[in-house]
Amino acid sequence: MQKRKLGNSGLEVSALGLGCMGLSFGYGPATDKQQAIGLIRAAVDQGVTFFDTAEVYGPFTNESLVGEALAPVRDRVVIATKFGFELPQPDGKQVLNSRPEHIRQAVEGSLKRLNVETIDLLYQHRVDPNVPIEDVAGTVKALIQEGKVKHFGLSEAGAQTLRRAHAVQPVTALQSEYSLWWREPEQEILPTLQELGIGFVPFSPLGKGFLTGAINENTTFDSSDFRNVVPRFSEQARRANQGLVDVLGQIAQQKGVTPAQIALAWLLAQQPWIVPIPGTTKQHRLQENLGAASLSLSSEELRSIEAALAVIEVQGDRYPAHLQQNVGR
Repeated sequence: MQKRKLGNSGLEVSALGLGCMGLSFGYGPATDKQQAIGLIRAAVDQGVTFFDTAEVYGPFTNESLVGEALAPVRDRVVIATKFGFELPQPDGKQVLNSRPEHIRQAVEGSLKRLNVETIDLLYQHRVDPNVPIEDVAGTVKALIQEGKVKHFGLSEAGAQTLRRAHAVQPVTALQSEYSLWWREPEQEILPTLQELGIGFVPFSPLGKGFLTGAINENTTFDSSDFRNVVPRFSEQARRANQGLVDVLGQIAQQKGVTPAQIALAWLLAQQPWIVPIPGTTKQHRLQENLGAASLSLSSEELRSIEAALAVIEVQGDRYPAHLQQNVGR
């Protein structure tokens, strides 16, 4: 698979990474451990070198899974993880904590669970309004000097926070949602990343599964599936947003590929420093997603996608209100 560099940092990864969250958390029951390890190793065999996890996924179980799966190929892969929450919370609420002592505690835990000596890319999972971002960046800078971390990243941060953090410790990558049905980053975030030389790692590049065409208004989700509380996944919103998937389907059919491959190829075409991290629990979906890395869209095809989607207004917020307040700070 082709490689890409995340901004000016020099960190080189496969053009598509693997988001590992869904193997343990968020989209229904956890995948069988051996099956999950098999999927991660299949991704390695197909050229993926970039794997994304976080201490909150599970919590804790996903890091252990990723660490075990990648142990035999540790020297060939880049592992990203995240800190920033008080864990565990019995009610599942998000309680932010990016105090320096908590960051250090989180990093020690992640190093053990991942069974690594150094974390390749360490993200602040959500901006903590109670801790100056300069203190967060300074703590990670110290961890880099100590050899416990190689690169610093932010997740769902706003442009001004990015600038302030970058001034203390260069930010390698921003991870935020970006896809054909969530394009807000184009307004302020992408120009800021371009200016500062920071890479972009879009999560949910397939709209949490919606852009694959496998979900419609009649789809039901497991009771533990996060999408049950996402306004954009209400039955009414899914019905309203079906037009977007229909357009993708038509374009994909003309090109002899799948809607998911069009959605990922579109993202890859936006900038050379964008590395999407689609997640899946299924081997055939993994192969389908990775096929997008070798799919090139001409400027004419990109224009036709833009024109077709310009007339569709996506319905529904991407997060419920209590989670929305933690993004874009």
